[in-house]
Amino acid sequence: MTLTSFGPANRIKRSAETHPLTWRLRDDGEAVWLDEYQAKNGYAAARKAFADMAQDDIVQTVKDAGLKGRGGAGFPTGVKWGLMPKDESINIRYLLCNADEMEPNTWKDRMLMEQLPHLLIEGMLISARALKTYRGYIFLRGEYTTAAKHLNRAVEEAKAAGLLGKNILGSGFDFELFVHTGAGRYICGEETALINSLEGRRANPRSKPPFPAAVGVWGKPTCVNNVETLCNVPAIIADGVDWYKSLAREGSEDMGTKLMGFSGKVKNPGLWELPFGVTGRELFEDYAGGMRDGYKLKAWQPGGAGTGFLLPEHLDAQMYAGGIAKVGTRMGTGLAMAVDDSVNMVSLLRNMEQFFARESCGFCTPCRDGLPWSVKLLMAIEEGRGQPGDIETLLGLVGFLGPGKTFCAHAPGAVEPLGSAIKYFRPEFEAGIAPVSAAVPPLARPIVIGA
Repeated sequence: MTLTSFGPANRIKRSAETHPLTWRLRDDGEAVWLDEYQAKNGYAAARKAFADMAQDDIVQTVKDAGLKGRGGAGFPTGVKWGLMPKDESINIRYLLCNADEMEPNTWKDRMLMEQLPHLLIEGMLISARALKTYRGYIFLRGEYTTAAKHLNRAVEEAKAAGLLGKNILGSGFDFELFVHTGAGRYICGEETALINSLEGRRANPRSKPPFPAAVGVWGKPTCVNNVETLCNVPAIIADGVDWYKSLAREGSEDMGTKLMGFSGKVKNPGLWELPFGVTGRELFEDYAGGMRDGYKLKAWQPGGAGTGFLLPEHLDAQMYAGGIAKVGTRMGTGLAMAVDDSVNMVSLLRNMEQFFARESCGFCTPCRDGLPWSVKLLMAIEEGRGQPGDIETLLGLVGFLGPGKTFCAHAPGAVEPLGSAIKYFRPEFEAGIAPVSAAVPPLARPIVIGA
C-alpha cells in the first residue's frame, strides 16, 4: 500500500506546514522508526506539552482547534475529553485507541500505524497527559499483522527512550501502552463494543448512559479516540490553534486536514492528506485521475460502505461533514469508492447487506432480523424472483432500521446505502420483480425473518 501525493500536473511536496499527518513519510514506504522520527521533530510536541502546558490547557487547545473524530462519527474531540471526570481522587483512568478499522473501502489508519507508528504513540502520550490516564490500549484489527509488529516495536523503542513507562520526561507522570489485537468483528468499531471485547466479553454495544467517560473499561473512566484523531494532536500542540484552523478550505466547518482516498476502477486509486473543504471532483479527477478508460462513473460513496450513494453531479460537494450532508449523506471515513457503469446496483447492495447482516452483534431485533430480511429480498430481486411490494418492503426496512430505531449505529449505517440506491437506481430494482402472472400468491409466499 502506498500513499500517493500527486496533483493535477506537478508533484505536491508534503511539508510540516501543510501536511501535519504525512510530511514525515518515507518515499520508499518503509516505517519511520524512533531516531528518524525524532530527527523530524518527533516528540517535540510531547516535550512541550509536558514542560510548558497544564493538563487542562492541552484539553482546551484541542477543543479550540476544532479537532473532530476521524473515525466516521465526527464528534468534537475536545468536548469528548472534557467529559472525563475532574475528580483528582479517581486515579485509574484509561485511554483507548480505536484501531479496529473494518469499514469496507477504508485503510487510512493502517497506513498511519504501519508507516508512522511513533506519531500515534506521541498523540496518545499527549492525550494521556491531558486526560490523566495512566494506561492506554491500542485496540487493533486482528488482520493488521504488519501494523501490530510495527506498533509493538515502536512501543519498545519509546520505553527504552523514557517516553513511555514511569516518570516520563522527568515529569512524575506514568503511562503504560499496550497493543491489543481484536478477534475480527466489525461491531468492535463501536466504542462500547470495543470496551466489552477488551474486557474479554462478547462484543455487544452497551447502553448509554452511562458513557465511557464515566463508566468504561473495568468500570473506570475511559476515553476512546480513533487513530487518525490521535495523530492530529501533536501538530496542534506544536503549531497552535490558528495554524491548524488555517489548513481547511474556505467554507469548511471542519478544521485541519483529512486523509481522503478513492478506490474502484479509477486510474490512480490511493490515499492523500488534503484540507477539509476540497471538492469531491478534485479528489476524483485531480488525485484519483478519473475513471479508467472504457468505464464511466455511475455512482460514488464518500466515506466507506456505510454511507449513502451519490451521483456524478454531486462531485462538486465539499468534502467535510456539512458539505456532504447538503447532498444527502455523511462524510464517514472520507475514503470514497467509485462505482462504474458495469456494476448492477442490486448485486452490489446484496453484497453489502450480506456483510452488514453477518457483522451484526444480534443484540437488538431490528438489526438482527431486519438485515437478513433485506438480504433475502435483495437475493430474490437479483435473481429475477422479486415480488410486487418487495421494493416497498425494503424501503420500510430502511425506515425501521434508521437512526434512533436500534441499539447502536450499525443498522442505520447498513441501510443508508440501500435507501440511496433505491432512490437513484430504482429501475434496476424494478427489473428484478417477476411478472404478476409468475408471482407466488402472497398468502403462499413464506416470509422468514432472521438468519
